[in-house]
Amino acid sequence: MRRNRKTAWSRALIQETTLQPQDFIWPLFIIEGENERQPITSMPGVERLTIDLAIDAIKQAQNLGIPAVALFPNTNPDLRSELAEEAFNDDNLICRAVNAIKQAVPEIGLICDVALDPYTSHGHDGILIDDKIDNDRTIEVLIKQALVQAKAGADVIAPSDMMDGRIGLIRQALEKEGYQDVQIMAYSAKYASSFYGPFRDAIGSNIKLKGDKKTYQMDPANTDEALHEVGLDISEGADMVMVKPGMPYLDIVQRVKQTFQCPTFVYQVSGEYAMLMAAIENGWLDKDKVILESLISFKRAGANGILTYFACEAAQLLQDYQQV
Repeated sequence: MRRNRKTAWSRALIQETTLQPQDFIWPLFIIEGENERQPITSMPGVERLTIDLAIDAIKQAQNLGIPAVALFPNTNPDLRSELAEEAFNDDNLICRAVNAIKQAVPEIGLICDVALDPYTSHGHDGILIDDKIDNDRTIEVLIKQALVQAKAGADVIAPSDMMDGRIGLIRQALEKEGYQDVQIMAYSAKYASSFYGPFRDAIGSNIKLKGDKKTYQMDPANTDEALHEVGLDISEGADMVMVKPGMPYLDIVQRVKQTFQCPTFVYQVSGEYAMLMAAIENGWLDKDKVILESLISFKRAGANGILTYFACEAAQLLQDYQQV
């Protein structure tokens, strides 16, 4: 076996899994204002950006070969409410960002999160009635949110809320309103994970969250349930499915891909990023090597693409390696 490993050219010839910049989707956090960037303490190297700076960053990402970005707002606390009305304001931060980015960088793919946690005063992804998530009332708001995003120019609607039945109803609404070409990337197997903390810091929902999300996000102990969730979303019209988080759930990625053979994506979430960065900053891990190794594990498991905060760094590393 070692004969095939002895030289770089031989290892390249027999390499089974490849990693390329076009495998990445770059998550970006958007804030109000102009020419302002806010570091996220729990995510070293990641910043919230105003729309103008986001456009500059996206142009750089596109030049690196990254095909798409996913947008997440940090909504002004004064605009958050029990019923998340700001989510379907067609002049909200995300809609304005989508419109501006599409004009400036028309070829980039824009993925918009459909969930209410950036807009609710209680930090949940749905509407709370008597301290319980009301599935159907939440879907009514999610449909409105999806439609204003599609109108603004979103290429992909990405429901991450985990309400039952929302994919089919959003698909019907998009078709009815003339947005037949807008794709749906369903967060189908989204677990009630402890790895989301830094993300909630980034969008400002962490300090507001009442209780937990275990009644609508998946139990980390379950795998068959993930296949059931994915199957339902595909039957309802999802074009792509997502597993979230990433590295602790590689077995789920593999099972989903092998079972359904559909476009399967995975999110290397904020806690995974923060964990690796902490070790990197302490000198315990080699940054460049561990970034690429962590990302290729998703491709090896069967993912078509990866949402990762390392997208630009990884794309640059891959370009540099090709030039050597």
